[in-house]
Amino acid sequence: MSSSENRVGIAIVKGDVNELITKLNQAYADEWMAYYQYWLCAKLVEGPIRVQVIAELEEHAKQEHQHATLLADRIIQLGGIPLLTPMAWEQTKGCGYDATKNAYVQAVLEENIKGEQCAIRYYNELLVYLEDKDPVTYDMILHILADEVEHEEDLTKLLHDLTSIKGV
Repeated sequence: MSSSENRVGIAIVKGDVNELITKLNQAYADEWMAYYQYWLCAKLVEGPIRVQVIAELEEHAKQEHQHATLLADRIIQLGGIPLLTPMAWEQTKGCGYDATKNAYVQAVLEENIKGEQCAIRYYNELLVYLEDKDPVTYDMILHILADEVEHEEDLTKLLHDLTSIKGV
């Protein structure tokens, strides 16, 4: 008997647990890619308000790492295994990772806003899928979605600040 058999914490999930694990692994892959994108962009970004942008990107990187941790823990609780390699992340991703082609602050902000908007859409779809199926995962995803909305707002405000300085 495996350690996940006969566990009430899994039994309360209404629906296909393996399908849920697959969906959570997609989110897990995207969180690792988002972490890397924020981390790398914080190292590369150039231009006005660079210091403020670096601070925001570093904070977002930490939060994306926390999201990946939450997702990995939940996948394990459900009897699954989080994706084990970056290659698996690439094959499973939803939003994925856009390699930075331009380190100028405006391009970096726009790239990261695009990533947050994709994450918001995915987590919102996941909430719809989870409704009445798994209250534990639903609550976790709701928390992550709130963070992603906040990230989009933070980045949008920085982009607005930048364009105000430039007079655009």
